[in-house]
Amino acid sequence: PLAKDWLDGVDLEDGQVVLCENVRFNKGEKKDDEALAKKMAALCDVYVMDAFGTAHRAQASTHGVARFAPTACAGPLLAQELDALEKALANPARPMAAIVGGSKVSTKLDVLTALSDKCDQLIVGGGIANTFIAAAGYNVGKSLYEADLIGQAKALMEKVSIPLPTDVVVATEFSESAEAVVKPVDQVADNEMILDIGPNTAAHLASLLKDAGTILWNGPVGVFEIDQFGKGTEELSHAIADSRAFSIAGGGDTLAAIDKYAIADRISYISTGGGAFLEYVEGKQLPAVAALEAAAKRG
Repeated sequence: PLAKDWLDGVDLEDGQVVLCENVRFNKGEKKDDEALAKKMAALCDVYVMDAFGTAHRAQASTHGVARFAPTACAGPLLAQELDALEKALANPARPMAAIVGGSKVSTKLDVLTALSDKCDQLIVGGGIANTFIAAAGYNVGKSLYEADLIGQAKALMEKVSIPLPTDVVVATEFSESAEAVVKPVDQVADNEMILDIGPNTAAHLASLLKDAGTILWNGPVGVFEIDQFGKGTEELSHAIADSRAFSIAGGGDTLAAIDKYAIADRISYISTGGGAFLEYVEGKQLPAVAALEAAAKRG
C-alpha cells in the first residue's frame, strides 16, 4: 500500500511492503531535524540507505535517521557507487585520464584541483577549456570563458598534463542552424565562439583514452546537443567505450551523451549521482556515508 501519513506508524501484515509519501513533504526534512529523524528511526529495525544521488545532503531521511535507527547500512546501489569511485580514485590503474567538461571553471574548480593530484592526463572541455585556451595566450573571441580564473588555470597547467586543443570548431552564433567551421586554435576571430574541439584534437585525445588504465568522465567537450558541435564528444565517447580502461561516468550531461551515442553497455560504471559524484571526487565526506560509518562503529 501507499501511506500518506506514515510518521506515526503504519499497519502492515507479514510480507507486505509499504511505500511512504515523499519525505520532502515532512517538516524539518531538509534541515536534518533530530525529532523528525528519531520518528523515522522508530519505525524500523533496519534502515537501508541506497540513494547515492542524495548522499551529499545532510537531511533527516538520508543522514539523521542513520544516527538513531537500531541498525543502519548501505544498500547495494550505494555500495556499488562507493566501490566504483574508490577503484577509480584511491588506487587507479595507470595511466589515469580524467575528462572534465562544462560551462565554467568556477563550478568545477574543486574537482579540477582534486583530480590534478590524482590523474596523469586532465582533459578539459566545453567552456572550461576556453578559459585554459585563453590562459595559454590564445584569442577565444566571443567564447564563454572566465578571465578572472586564468591565473588558476595556468597554475593547474603547471601541475598536471592538460592537453589543449590544437584545432577547434567555431561559429559566429550559438544556434542549431549555425555554420560550424574548423580552425587552428590560434586563428579564432574576435566575432567567433569555440563550441567544440576540432578533428585533430579529438583524434589525439581519443588515442590517450584508448591507452588509459582508468578513465573518469564528467562532462562533454562541446555543445553536443547540436550535432555540428558534437563530433568531439562523440569521438571521445567511442574512444572511452573502446578502451580497456576501467571507466566511470557521472553527471547529467555525461549521461545524456552516453545515451545519445548508445555506449552505456561499454562504460564500466555509470554513476547515478550528480552532486554526490562531484563531491566525492573533490574529496569531500558525504554526510549520509559518514552517518552509516558511524553507525557501523556503534555496532
